[in-house]
Amino acid sequence: MDTILEMRGIQKSFGGVKALNNVNLSVREGQIHAICGENGAGKSTLMKILSGVYPHGTYEGKVVYRGEERKFAGIHDSERAGIIIIHQELALVPMLSITENIFLGNEQAKSGVIDWESSYARTRQLLAKVGLSDSPDTPVVTLGIGKQQLVEIAKALSKEVKLLILDEPTASLNEKDSDTLLTLLMELRERGVTAIIISHKLNEISRVADAITVIRDGSTVDELDCKAQAISEDRIIKAMVGREMNDRYPPRTPQIGETMFQVSDWRVRHPSQTDRIVIKGVNFHAKRGEVVGIAGLMGSGRTELAMSVFGRSYGKSISGSVRLNGKEVDVSTVPKAIKHGLAYVTEDRKGAGLILEDNIKQNISLANLKAISRFTVVDEHKENAIALDYKQKLRIRCHDIRQKVGNLSGGNQQKVVLSKWLYSAPEVLILDEPTRGIDVGAKYEIYTIINQAANDGKCVVMISSEMPELLGMCDRIYVMNEGSIVGEMPGAEASQEKIMRAIMRNGAN
Repeated sequence: MDTILEMRGIQKSFGGVKALNNVNLSVREGQIHAICGENGAGKSTLMKILSGVYPHGTYEGKVVYRGEERKFAGIHDSERAGIIIIHQELALVPMLSITENIFLGNEQAKSGVIDWESSYARTRQLLAKVGLSDSPDTPVVTLGIGKQQLVEIAKALSKEVKLLILDEPTASLNEKDSDTLLTLLMELRERGVTAIIISHKLNEISRVADAITVIRDGSTVDELDCKAQAISEDRIIKAMVGREMNDRYPPRTPQIGETMFQVSDWRVRHPSQTDRIVIKGVNFHAKRGEVVGIAGLMGSGRTELAMSVFGRSYGKSISGSVRLNGKEVDVSTVPKAIKHGLAYVTEDRKGAGLILEDNIKQNISLANLKAISRFTVVDEHKENAIALDYKQKLRIRCHDIRQKVGNLSGGNQQKVVLSKWLYSAPEVLILDEPTRGIDVGAKYEIYTIINQAANDGKCVVMISSEMPELLGMCDRIYVMNEGSIVGEMPGAEASQEKIMRAIMRNGAN
């Protein structure tokens, strides 16, 4: 089998900080090659060099593709060569339809006029390949982040791809949709398409990868041939973090009190399709010091439930009640929800959880500016002190609290989001996919923060598409399907089989 790609001695610096230090990568044609490493290890930077996002001249080393040294000046050069990258940050135009996004810049035309009939037909074929049944003329803005990721992949498949690079492709997907994507990757491999996949989901890597390159602190530290030997997840983790990790979830002795947070008969209609009921009379509660999980497939209504409870930031014609410590509270707006002690960590930290162009201290103080302001003027000394305190407590790795949040790794960005909401002094902490796109080492640190919040007497509601995460962290788990609660079980008695059984028993396809 021929080598399709070699990257030799790659070095790249940002502002005097070396992100890549003599990285080497060799990929064989027709294989799925995984790149593993902690957040900030340099994986995405390496792929941005390969795809021309960082053009030739901004790095040292050689890129040899299909036997020739390539000096890509931009992403259009790499795409013409058949290299297509799907970034972790989605690049769709929200107000355009699925079809318009898929063929943007590559319109299907006859005599200079867009052929909508063939465009829609081709879109349906592409959507079927990624497991979507939505109408081609559906505006992307109405899709959840998971479906948007699938549209990105369909867009990549619409081009003549020879080397497909996927940066955290399943980070936004539940197990069923991840399985669809991984199966598709293996089918593409059979058709001769080479893929490079960056992922923190080691079980998925073990399933599909033919070879693995591990990067740590900007350097290649291990190269593994999955065909020659069985590679365990523990072997990959040790190479990634430089140490053994015997426990994925930190220990906690629950100290659970009385019911603290209660949502009753909660009903929500779709924001634009108002005849469609998205949340159907949901009832759930959480006790002081308890970590409560919400499991379900994509589209089950978990995020819609969380957002609608938090200041009605999703949906229309919302009805039902929210009680905190036995007293009904008004959560009809986000400021009112915050005032009454609710905090919501969104699943989309970059799009909705952070202001990427602002620095760390500005993001941390954002949800509680009143506490550090006098006559609407921010006291910078207080702001600095608060940011430094959370930097230390949550172990945010940065050069300085004035560093732009957009320049942090995913794990450290998530710590900033958590700092922001913890500083708002909530009693109820709602976490939507809190470890999405984060490596195993950073996940452990996030889990420790969650446990500490529960130990401090807060109640934590945790939504996750990773069932092992819910099983490892939660005292009690609710199961959602099609906008309803269809199951509830103690964490100690829960299993993936029981959760899936509850879903399947109540109408999931």
